[in-house]
Amino acid sequence: MDREEKYILRRQEIINSAIDEFGINSYVEASLNAICRNGNISKGTIYHYFKDKDDLYLVCVTECFNSLTNFLNSEKISFNKAEQAIEKYLDLRHQFFKENPKFSNIFTNALLRPPKHLLEQIKEIKTGLDKFNINFFEQVLRNTNLKSDVSHEEAIEYFLIFQESFNYYFQNKAYGDFRNLFEEHELKLRKLLKIMLYGMVKEETE
Repeated sequence: MDREEKYILRRQEIINSAIDEFGINSYVEASLNAICRNGNISKGTIYHYFKDKDDLYLVCVTECFNSLTNFLNSEKISFNKAEQAIEKYLDLRHQFFKENPKFSNIFTNALLRPPKHLLEQIKEIKTGLDKFNINFFEQVLRNTNLKSDVSHEEAIEYFLIFQESFNYYFQNKAYGDFRNLFEEHELKLRKLLKIMLYGMVKEETE
């Protein structure tokens, strides 16, 4: 194993230990000491690979969002029926977080309880997932008949407003257990996406 391979391996070991820590604690509650202790890593080693706690946290958030986005992109979703497409999308999210439980806490904290001084960096990190979600909704719309007073552009705008408002609602809820927050977020998302969709598509009699 050459020096570069050792560097990559050691760096990933630190990231894995950090994911374990951020996977059960919020950014504020998590500590470099715990990451060192649980991963049998010296603090000096962490600072050799990462600038500080913020740097390491953002790497974990990036791995979480990129892994989710790559997983969603790797799966086939049929858009023949809008409701089934939404169900498939949400089922895939559920599958991903079931297989990667530590990421559910990182995702929830980054999306709904982000450290204020890292808001811009997290916004940039989630760009890939945001683009996937917009593209997904656009494909759903292509297979629906919108109401006569709703244009395609307006429907996309409503989706973006819904997304921001939905997350803002959860950002302002007081929770001690982030797993409960994550589960409620995903459950309500499933219901409200359908409500929003059927508020814009034509009824059979229209």
